[in-house]
Amino acid sequence: MRYSKQRELILQTVKYSKSHPTADDVYHLLKAQNPDLSLGTVYRNLNHLASQGEIYRIEVMGDSDHYDGNMEMHFHMSCKACKRVMDIPHDVAPDLKEKAELKTGYQIDSYDIAFSGICDKCQKLN
Repeated sequence: MRYSKQRELILQTVKYSKSHPTADDVYHLLKAQNPDLSLGTVYRNLNHLASQGEIYRIEVMGDSDHYDGNMEMHFHMSCKACKRVMDIPHDVAPDLKEKAELKTGYQIDSYDIAFSGICDKCQKLN
């Protein structure tokens, strides 16, 4: 795919979002200022950006995929109740890759870890 203004807007929206938006979120954030933008265009561009390693796709069980523009190493936690996604710093398990390599004999190039549970806000509601 060649460069497009719409792709750049979508990329910047994901990169500067702190909420791990879905495709619908990105579409609604951009639609008012970009009336020619379609939801299909947003999906195609998010898929392309994720496949090129410019953003992360976060699969959330029972919900739409979320996207993350923070390309530094970190983990994700998704809430099964409200579907919110939050970052978990990499330093909670800084030597995880090395331990996995020692245990398996693999040379690990990349990994993605996502936790699932109930967030603190939803726990307080129950």
